[in-house]
Amino acid sequence: MRAESLRLEYGSVYLGLGEPRPRLSWLAAPDGRQVQRAYEVSARIGGAEFTTGRVASRESAWIDWPFAPLGSRQAFAWRVRLWGGGADPGPWSDWQEAETGLLEPGDWTAEWAIAHRRPALAAAASEAEGVAGAGGTGQTGGTGQTGGTGQAGGTGQAGGTGQAGGPGPAYCARAQFAVPPAASSVRLYLTAHGLVEAEVNGQPVTDEVLAPGWTDYRHRVLSRTVDIGPLVRVGANVIGVTLADGWYRGRLGFNGGLQDIYGDDLAVLAQIECRLTTGPGDPRPDHDGGRKTLLGANAGWRTAPSHVTRAALYDGESWDLGRWSPTWSQPGFDDSGWETAETAPISAFSGLPVAANLPPMRVTARLAPVAREERPGGRIRFDFGQNIAGRLRVKLTGQPGSQVELRHAEVLEGDELAVRPLRRATAVDQVRLGGAGRAEFAPRFTSHGFRHAEITASPQAVQVGAAEAEVIHTDFERVGWFECSHPGLNQLHENTVWSMRGNFTSLPTDCPQRDERLGWTGDVQIFAPAARFLFDCSSLLANWLEDLSLAQRDLGTVPNFVPWLELGFPLGPTAAWGDAAVIVPWTLYQRTGDRRLLERQFESMTAWVDQLAAMADERGLWTSGNQLGDWLDPTAPPDFPDQARTDRFLIASAYLAHSARLAGLTASALGKERQAADYRLLACRTRRAFRREWVAPSGRVVSDTPTGLALALVFDLLGGPDRRAAAGRRLAELVREGGHLVQTGFVGTPLICDALVLAGFPDDAYHLLEREECPSWLYPVKLGATTIWERWDSMLPDGTVNPGEMTSFNHYALGAVVDFLHRKVAGLAPAAPGYRRVEVAPVVGGRLTWAAARHRSPYGLIAVAWRRDGGDFALAVDLPSGVRAEALMPGGGRRSLTGPGHFELAGPCRPADQDPDRPVHPHPAVLGGIPVAVPDRGSGCAIQVMDP
Repeated sequence: MRAESLRLEYGSVYLGLGEPRPRLSWLAAPDGRQVQRAYEVSARIGGAEFTTGRVASRESAWIDWPFAPLGSRQAFAWRVRLWGGGADPGPWSDWQEAETGLLEPGDWTAEWAIAHRRPALAAAASEAEGVAGAGGTGQTGGTGQTGGTGQAGGTGQAGGTGQAGGPGPAYCARAQFAVPPAASSVRLYLTAHGLVEAEVNGQPVTDEVLAPGWTDYRHRVLSRTVDIGPLVRVGANVIGVTLADGWYRGRLGFNGGLQDIYGDDLAVLAQIECRLTTGPGDPRPDHDGGRKTLLGANAGWRTAPSHVTRAALYDGESWDLGRWSPTWSQPGFDDSGWETAETAPISAFSGLPVAANLPPMRVTARLAPVAREERPGGRIRFDFGQNIAGRLRVKLTGQPGSQVELRHAEVLEGDELAVRPLRRATAVDQVRLGGAGRAEFAPRFTSHGFRHAEITASPQAVQVGAAEAEVIHTDFERVGWFECSHPGLNQLHENTVWSMRGNFTSLPTDCPQRDERLGWTGDVQIFAPAARFLFDCSSLLANWLEDLSLAQRDLGTVPNFVPWLELGFPLGPTAAWGDAAVIVPWTLYQRTGDRRLLERQFESMTAWVDQLAAMADERGLWTSGNQLGDWLDPTAPPDFPDQARTDRFLIASAYLAHSARLAGLTASALGKERQAADYRLLACRTRRAFRREWVAPSGRVVSDTPTGLALALVFDLLGGPDRRAAAGRRLAELVREGGHLVQTGFVGTPLICDALVLAGFPDDAYHLLEREECPSWLYPVKLGATTIWERWDSMLPDGTVNPGEMTSFNHYALGAVVDFLHRKVAGLAPAAPGYRRVEVAPVVGGRLTWAAARHRSPYGLIAVAWRRDGGDFALAVDLPSGVRAEALMPGGGRRSLTGPGHFELAGPCRPADQDPDRPVHPHPAVLGGIPVAVPDRGSGCAIQVMDP
């Protein structure tokens, strides 16, 4: 057998790797039905070759680095060979090459080159007016609020001035460096305060966009390693960077937001190094030659405003192409009129550069318009057929000095762009043509959430050519797929995929369009199982969890969004939101087998549970603090989404029990049995207290809502089987009384279908899934949605937008139900961390005649597909080498399967045409003219908890 698809760490970074001990993974490609029984790893490091020898093990994922720790800038290669059933090993794999980045702050000799500092408030307003006159709008997009406690600027501490000066321009900075004839392996190490795009000798160094992404700059800023060898020449060279405010000092947040949150500077940190090739007899021992810094301290950076006269994440971007020189980043350009950049050592800022271990953001797709319409007033409207996060690229030809404006919206209302949901994010791009009279315009330092776009220009002065929408998100790998015989469920799944793409942009945000776009903990907590099935987003979530841990350490609790901003939102611990500290790491461990992540997050996980345990009342329940509860319960008023019917403290106490249990499982997985026992005891005590407070002996839950019952069932809070059966029957009654319309909000929605199946009512789960009236999952699908909406009724049946101030058409959270489609409808569920064992147990119903799911696990592709034809049920399962499955047939019977192999099973099943019709309740509840189910309250994500 042979090892294939070698992977280091998360498989997303090979040049600039940020781990001195990267873990190794591979796929075992068998010859026949072989299973890996041993492996040998060989590595070439610094001119020497090392080997582990034969290691008896069936593991092929997350293998600890078996050699000495790697240093910074260390180039290396590794390969592996495997033993299957015979005495001899298989062939060696191909070598996989990699190189570490700068692993320690002391590896940086360069200094921060500060291209601009934000002027005082009065000067900022004046500057904004000047920018508007130069081609930008100078719009403030909000009033701004003060916030933050630290000093702005050189200290790197949070300032949060909230200045209302409006979006500022981008700035250019350039520096010269010389490349010697003996240079090889020329590397650029790059990061920035703000957003940065770099060029060498007039050529972009990478296709990354919105770099370096958003982290808590008070603690760390991500750096990249770039191979610029193909772009340099012997002798004089120039590096040019363009810098914009971005997340570092641009306006962020709702209610006007904050500005200068992390500092008032706009700066680049760039270091260029090479290796010097050696000749025969060279005395230097390093076979790669010596290392030489080509650009470091005293680089002589020069800076000036760029042709990007306005750049803001929320408000958009403006260009004045009359200011642009195509040679500004090339040797020979006259920069005598530019200013000398101020410099500052790395130690001047608290946020230190760290090598990024997650993939960059890129343009991952380009969409042609499905419709182009000429509108009054010189407007051209495009419909791209898909709601996305990204930017518009358009070709323009016209008279020099002519100005073109681009506006964006997710939906139309009254045949016009619906911009009210954007709140104070104006989302307007502009370009003023230069002397050439033509341009291909795509903004570089902003992103918009849109399906529709309008371009306004004078038809007499400008001709608008081809346009396309460019999709932007973190460039992670797709690893999960689902489809079935129900077109509506397929579209729901596709909408969820697109909403994840629109919101996983260096961290998991809530929405991509309005003045918010924050890393809400509750959203990702409920969505994490679906997210990790669909895309290999482990590195992104691990990176975000590091910021969560840092915020938790600083604030004394887990905030409701990470990175945390002082926007006036309550800081105190909130159930289902703060529990992300426990549930997201545990979910990633379940889905990937990444034990090191648990080790890194264990202190954060236990700190959260310990905090809640200390807050519990004398009964052991969590009954205090600001709770968001079953957020966006469909019965809640539009402007009061927390006014749900389920008792918010029932939810809080349920989460305390659930997170305590997960903390105990985590401690056990890490071999910390004493702590495991403590958290098991806490979970047991909380469950008993929960039953005493909210569960009657009959099994009736006092907060008699679908969410409350689903929460108690899925989190196993009820006690004996009689109570569970009674609660399950009551849940089914409430769902039926509500006409199988959704009665749950953020917390209950991911649990409700699982709870019904657990209680023995799968047909009710299907009736709930397949309703098309509001509120339901398929109501937006029926109205033509291409992403998941924030509200069940973000758009009302008459085509008007929900009047609530908080209305997004691209919010992945309520799409968490697709995890149920993967695990229960298709029947592909993990039964051990990393899918080492799987449970194949399709739940048939809903008149579906077939369903299928595929997932690329750490051990290879797992596929499940079933079909029923009359009373005959056929199940096909594909397993990679070493993965075991327990297959449970709908008509009864169980079979154990061991990969590799393709397996086909058959048995009896209820025919699809005998699936029961949805019962019609004679008196459905009505809210505002829309039939709704009796409201309910729930919690958490549909997490399948498994013992390690």
